[in-house]
Amino acid sequence: MKLKFTKMHGAGNDFVVIDAINQQVAFTPEQWKLLGDRRFGVGADQILVVESSSTPGCDFRYRIFNQDGGEVEQCGNGARAFVKFVTEKGLTSQQAIRVETMKGIIQPRLEADGNITVDMGAPVLVPAEVPFDTAGLEGRTEGVDTVWPVAIAHRGGETVWLSVVSMGNPHAVQVVADVDSAPVLETGPLIEHHARFPRKVNAGFMQVVDRGHIRLRVFERGAGETLACGTGACAAVVAGIRRGLLDSPVRVSARGGELSVAWAGEGQPVYLSGPAVTVYEGEISL
Repeated sequence: MKLKFTKMHGAGNDFVVIDAINQQVAFTPEQWKLLGDRRFGVGADQILVVESSSTPGCDFRYRIFNQDGGEVEQCGNGARAFVKFVTEKGLTSQQAIRVETMKGIIQPRLEADGNITVDMGAPVLVPAEVPFDTAGLEGRTEGVDTVWPVAIAHRGGETVWLSVVSMGNPHAVQVVADVDSAPVLETGPLIEHHARFPRKVNAGFMQVVDRGHIRLRVFERGAGETLACGTGACAAVVAGIRRGLLDSPVRVSARGGELSVAWAGEGQPVYLSGPAVTVYEGEISL
């Protein structure tokens, strides 16, 4: 079948966006994987699918597929691309919409300056609900957070100390002195596949510049390191605030650009702001 698509990015986190309202889309995991392949398909960190929602009060349904063909729960940078896409395609005339995802409802809003702010909902901070297995571990308290020791199978079984947060998808955040020299490509996949994370995890490496600014790299489940990760930015800021290192709002410098994250504290939603850019339109036979 021929598939029309739009290539977009949010701070370098790139997407193939598909209108599944006006064209029929029923792909296998292998076809999603082919579409995301940078050599044999279009290429993207994630594939975003725009669908109609049957949930009362929701404007759209939002589905996300990783490069490996697996469907995942949430993508913050993708949510911003989603808003720009449905606006540009005339699928909505509203500046604020309600969008159904696998893990609940998000509320993105197109701002007057062209940036997009997404209400990502409240973070999940209970380890078992992230999910993260704490059996046999002794955490340590930093601020109001508990950080957990996780042994990884390299450098003689090195232990890394992680904050665990779910933003609809699981994140493990560690503080590093310098993100440029952090072993992201070496330890990222080991954390991603660690047995204590039964659904795997996104591994975040956060450098605190000052109380209102961090630098961040994220090794994402099923995608590898990306130039930016919206939910990863949210999780890192939540972890940093809880650990007493940051004050909201926080500027997040990713390799692909700048994001802003605001959070008022436990039980409150996290707000993610930043740009979304349309790169080109295309059509592919699959």
